[in-house]
Amino acid sequence: MQGKRLDRVNQLIKEEVSTLLQRELKDPRLGFVTVTDVETSKDLRQAKVFVSVLGDDKQWAGSMAALASARGFVRNWLRQHLDLRVTPDVEFRPDRSMEHAARIQSLLKKVQET
Repeated sequence: MQGKRLDRVNQLIKEEVSTLLQRELKDPRLGFVTVTDVETSKDLRQAKVFVSVLGDDKQWAGSMAALASARGFVRNWLRQHLDLRVTPDVEFRPDRSMEHAARIQSLLKKVQET
């Protein structure tokens, strides 16, 4: 599969999973979750969905557990809403880059104030 097509598939999966998390998934463990990126294998059999969760470690753990238990539901949703020959198996991965960036920003601010 060519790079541009794979990028389009990644973007479609990202949009669909984001919509699903906002509107359809009703798990009380699920906090404020944002899909930050999607990496799909070249054969479209695997998709790593990177998510960021607003909150502490307890909210991270609860949200990741909720996403892990909803994997089948998410895959079925993608099968129904995407026109792909093969529907990828979805794996949710934590993305703590936003947290890391905020920490660096606060440290830089402290350095500037002194």
